[in-house]
Amino acid sequence: MFQPAYQAFDIAAPAREAPLAEILGAFSYALDLTEGQPAGHSVRAAWIGTYMGLAAGLQGGELADCLYAVLLKDLGCSSNAARVADLFLGDDRSLKQGFKLIGPDVTDFLAFVEAEVGAKEEEAARREARDHLLANAAPILTGFIETRCTQGATIAKRLRFSDRVAGAIAALDEHWDGSGMPRGLAGAQIPLLSRIALLAQVADVFFMAGGPARAIAEVQARSGTWLDPELAAIFAELAADPGFWSELAAPGIDERLFALAPAQARIMVDEDYLDDIAIAFGQVIDAKSPYTGGHSERVAWLTDRVGAKLRIAAPERRRLVRSAMLHDIGKLGVSNRILDKPGRLTPGEWAAMQSHAQITTDILSRISVMRDMAAIAGSHHERLDGTGYPLGLDETSISMETRIISVADFFDALTADRPYRAAMPVDQALSIMACEVGDAIDGDCYDALEEIVAEGLPEAPLPAMPSALTL
Repeated sequence: MFQPAYQAFDIAAPAREAPLAEILGAFSYALDLTEGQPAGHSVRAAWIGTYMGLAAGLQGGELADCLYAVLLKDLGCSSNAARVADLFLGDDRSLKQGFKLIGPDVTDFLAFVEAEVGAKEEEAARREARDHLLANAAPILTGFIETRCTQGATIAKRLRFSDRVAGAIAALDEHWDGSGMPRGLAGAQIPLLSRIALLAQVADVFFMAGGPARAIAEVQARSGTWLDPELAAIFAELAADPGFWSELAAPGIDERLFALAPAQARIMVDEDYLDDIAIAFGQVIDAKSPYTGGHSERVAWLTDRVGAKLRIAAPERRRLVRSAMLHDIGKLGVSNRILDKPGRLTPGEWAAMQSHAQITTDILSRISVMRDMAAIAGSHHERLDGTGYPLGLDETSISMETRIISVADFFDALTADRPYRAAMPVDQALSIMACEVGDAIDGDCYDALEEIVAEGLPEAPLPAMPSALTL
């Protein structure tokens, strides 16, 4: 396995305490984006789930696991986005949002398919897509959910969570009566934390769509079918208190969640753990599109090498590599109908695509220990001549850290397959980039990249992230 250049240095840093719940709570906003949910869905669901856990008698580590299982329930959600967009012929984010709002009966699903599949396409394409979905609904839905749940559980382990948390995420879509997916578990076969997470999800989705009354009604309607009836009864008691809903709706729900006892358990987050968090969410990002698989990892690898050539000190380069790994996290907020479009984007689609850079900045700005990375990562599409986005920065205000990520991103974008063209040979990519030196990319960064290419790129796939903790 290729090792990062900075491992030649002694970069051990004193371990520091950091609020893990705050870090992952901020990243959960990215998960909300790719699920098409109103901002803060995961945090609100975790708040509901934690109070459910308390009322159900959970304590200590099990209660903390409950909070994290609900907060991170959608870790695998990006992995089926492209397939949803392709099969349903629509915006995966709005389709996912609408799917969570349909009723529990088969007729509700049929009505959703009739109304939503290919809604903006010509009738022949719409009918073909609908007929295919209806004829293959069970295997298609099982595949969607199995991919999502398996990926989510794997990433939870990457984040160092217990089998209990990973198992809860893996069984999120199982139903009390055995009608869920992917394994058809029933009753007590379903982990308790999965049962809590599904109820909390239903409650928040319908609360945001129609207020407390609708949330209460939906939980009651699904009790004994989707939902554990004992947990539904506990929820009914909590929901009878108007203060429960006013707390949930009031500003500052993040702070109230982080103030709860399980979130207050101070977990050591050292440099290695921050690397693992970046790796995990890099995998969430890259799972969004079949055309970006491994992109974040390759950009991180190249960023490390270019930074080393430019004599960026090892500790700073380590943080820079995390920025590179997370530079595209804003793409979780862009529909795969745009990300994977084979033709030219319309002005509206191009504006949506460009928005990912600002979203990256916004998400990373939420995280105190990564706030210094926000502008660096979010500026990777700025150009030295001032014609880039999102802010139109120029050579006077684009940092060297951003310039390094930009050249790595540019090179990988050219040498990987894209929906509108095949991967370019390395020589051709370098030739195109040479013409952009001084306008789009920095000359010193380009020279460093040329040296790296001349020394020989590793065979694909690259290692996960150049990190001291790469497994």
